[in-house]
Amino acid sequence: MFKNKILLLTVLFTAISFFGIAQNNTNSPYTRYGYGEIPGTYSGEQKAMGGVALGLRSKNGINTMNPASYSIVDSTTFMFDFSVAGLLSHFSSQQGSRNSFNANLDYLNMQFPISRNIGFSAGMLPYSFSGYNFYNNGYLSLSEYPDTVTTTRYYNGKGGISQVYSGISFEFFNHISIGANAYYMFGSSVNSRELTFSNSAFYGAAQSDSITVSSFRFRFGTQIYNTFAKKHFVSLGAVYEPKIKLNAKYAEATGSVLTELTPYQAVHSSFEMPEMMGAGLSYTYDNKLTLSADYNLTKWGETLFMGVRDTLNNQSKIALGAEYQPNARGRYYYEKVYYRAGLSLSDSYHKIGGIEQPRNFGITFGFGLPLKNSNTIVNAAFEYGKTGSSANLKENYFKFTLNATFNELWFFKRKL
Repeated sequence: MFKNKILLLTVLFTAISFFGIAQNNTNSPYTRYGYGEIPGTYSGEQKAMGGVALGLRSKNGINTMNPASYSIVDSTTFMFDFSVAGLLSHFSSQQGSRNSFNANLDYLNMQFPISRNIGFSAGMLPYSFSGYNFYNNGYLSLSEYPDTVTTTRYYNGKGGISQVYSGISFEFFNHISIGANAYYMFGSSVNSRELTFSNSAFYGAAQSDSITVSSFRFRFGTQIYNTFAKKHFVSLGAVYEPKIKLNAKYAEATGSVLTELTPYQAVHSSFEMPEMMGAGLSYTYDNKLTLSADYNLTKWGETLFMGVRDTLNNQSKIALGAEYQPNARGRYYYEKVYYRAGLSLSDSYHKIGGIEQPRNFGITFGFGLPLKNSNTIVNAAFEYGKTGSSANLKENYFKFTLNATFNELWFFKRKL
């Protein structure tokens, strides 16, 4: 037991060190807009179920989406969860197509009881990713030059916003739980552009801008649950985040491609985090089959971004998911495996040229693999989806997530 705890702590600190340098998991030009791609803080278990989370109360994983869930943790256990993720994307437009692949550490969390009815969780999560590198060519026809001048525009983006959180949950009357998360957000997204010409008589131009965040925000959650006729467990969950002013700064630098850029502080420095609300319903039959549904609404269209409202789009998301474990005490291993599937449909929160983008679609499946003679579960999740449109840029992607949830007995006295 002691050796297992030492191994767990070693993995924890190794993962923390790695997380500090591995923050990007995208190569999409769509991350030029807004704060980049905002993936949500779903566990590997929840990702395999289409992103359902708000009504789930699971002892097998850490549900950061609804802090009311922490109170389900066993009074003698310490849980630790970390995840790695990969993304394979195929981009296509009228100008052509290309493929890209990215991978990184996704998140790391821990959860443990404070008392019989109080649970605590903390960890590090991504908030947004920004990453792309592409170019396009154009032409200039000028009367004073006999030849057409070719132009090339280069676009590059990197960085993202990370967040550390801590949360607490209280259970009342064995049927009601409330909780709250506090987040500290930090990091920067940098977007760079260059314009070059085939004719040396023209000087190329360059520009770089960044959004740097250092701010707090909060999420509140509740769950109401009960077991009927011994085999039917129903849980209803809800979460809410108020709109807040975001402590963020926008900086810009301009110049020539041949000289160092000259920085200056731009006037667009007003940012907000949107009001968010969501609800979810989960039903479990005989501790074997779980069916869940979630709905979220994030009011991006009513928040300030670079001092302006209505540059972003309200985002709604619907998710459906299922999990099935044939027999937790079965004779054969395949009976103990968790089989998962789900689908999701969501709006894009950014606009391109003031135009709302098509809805994003994803279909998922995955497995939960219990380790022998251990409470540890290794989860694998796979997602296929698409974003964007052929008129601008269409992305078909395949995501893979692998996470391990350690569930160790820490809080008990040994008997001699």
